[in-house]
Amino acid sequence: MHIVILGAGQVGASVAESLASENNDITVVDSDQDRLAHLQDRLDVQTVVGNAAYPSVLASAGLENADLLIAVTQSDQTNLVACKVARSVFNVPARIARLRARDFLDSKTLLAPENFAVDYALCPEQVITEYIARLIDFPEALQVLNFGGGRLVLVAVRAYAGGLLVGSPIKEMRNHLPPEIDGRIAAIYRRDGAMTPTGETTIEDGDEVFLLAAEEHIRAVMRELRRSVEPVRRVMIAGGGNIGLRVAQALEGKCEVKLIEVSRRRAEFVATTVKSVLVLCGDATDEELLQQEAIDAMDLFLALTNDDEDNIMGASLAKRMGCKRVVALINRRAYAELVQGGPIDIALSPAQVSIGTLLTYVRHGDVAQVHSLRRGAAEALEIVAHGDQKTSKVVGRRIGELPEIAGAFIAAIVRDLDKSRDIGFLGLTKQKKKGQVLIAHKDVLVETDDHVIVFCLDKKVVKQVEKLFAVGFHFF
Repeated sequence: MHIVILGAGQVGASVAESLASENNDITVVDSDQDRLAHLQDRLDVQTVVGNAAYPSVLASAGLENADLLIAVTQSDQTNLVACKVARSVFNVPARIARLRARDFLDSKTLLAPENFAVDYALCPEQVITEYIARLIDFPEALQVLNFGGGRLVLVAVRAYAGGLLVGSPIKEMRNHLPPEIDGRIAAIYRRDGAMTPTGETTIEDGDEVFLLAAEEHIRAVMRELRRSVEPVRRVMIAGGGNIGLRVAQALEGKCEVKLIEVSRRRAEFVATTVKSVLVLCGDATDEELLQQEAIDAMDLFLALTNDDEDNIMGASLAKRMGCKRVVALINRRAYAELVQGGPIDIALSPAQVSIGTLLTYVRHGDVAQVHSLRRGAAEALEIVAHGDQKTSKVVGRRIGELPEIAGAFIAAIVRDLDKSRDIGFLGLTKQKKKGQVLIAHKDVLVETDDHVIVFCLDKKVVKQVEKLFAVGFHFF
């Protein structure tokens, strides 16, 4: 696939890295020559220096032969113009734009084919907000992901000494759960190495464990590895930028929220936007300020400024001063990998969190959801099975009969999913919770229209998984 990416910032670079590793033909456009040179040193991509909204620059990037345009510059206007030019001048089949302003995001008319021609609008700030909302709902978790319209939940937790299953083989989990509850340990990361668990695998203290279960059963399964944590009621946010403000708005009326913003003008704006949030003008790395605002009584500290170093310092200080749980927004992957698991409980990379939603529109076949795991090292895909026994390698066959792909396996199925929409946690839109959840066992039969959740512990096998689910007429 020939893909043109506009913007070589954090999001653009992460997208380029992910797609280049899958043997796509990638061209990246940016006005910063140094940024492009750094990207080209690391990846097998072509680069073009120039304004991403200019037709001449887009032509130099080979847009006339592109299958997909991904416009993720810092400018909404540039991204919109590029999508319009891509459709009107170059007839590019698919166009994705990163947008921040609600004026654009909320207008289907402006994004329609006859106007700016945006097939999919990506808002990383909103994706991060929804991600944080799920972490608040599961305070024990390192990562919370939904599949099948929320019917199936994947939760990553850190196993600790004293957990019911720690030190025991996984097959004993069945003995601890009621007969009506089924769950699965889908993956284990031990000392940063991926493991495909079997019934004989023993959970160790410190393992990062991915648990999968129906939404109504996930907490019971989590108790096998973690003690329950009190719900989050008091939250302190550092940073009143786009993400900090969105999170404060999402939590308004749900939790007691304090927000610290260093800019007086921005603090005043935030204060007029979120009425029930206490907005403070100050520095979130100021120990005296944190002490005055009772940081030790907070359930959660969210460092969401635009500065990685400030977020690391603020979150580390809040943890040292007694905050129960701290989360830091960190753009640089090296920083995120360095600090998570130390004083900082969770290091969030905006690019890695949001890339899954973008990859959903890039993958071949009917891919309903893509989630990036372990900061992009692995993926979980929700693929809709189509066809019948004559046209599909999957439909009409039991899971135990399917061809094996090293590094990939089916974890669960959601069947008879109702695709109507409803309002979910913290006012976030999601699908109604209808559909049968089937944890993958060898005798489970795959049916057409099943939403099949596939774990790819190695991203290199994603193409093989897509090929397995492809529908054709030449399989026999």
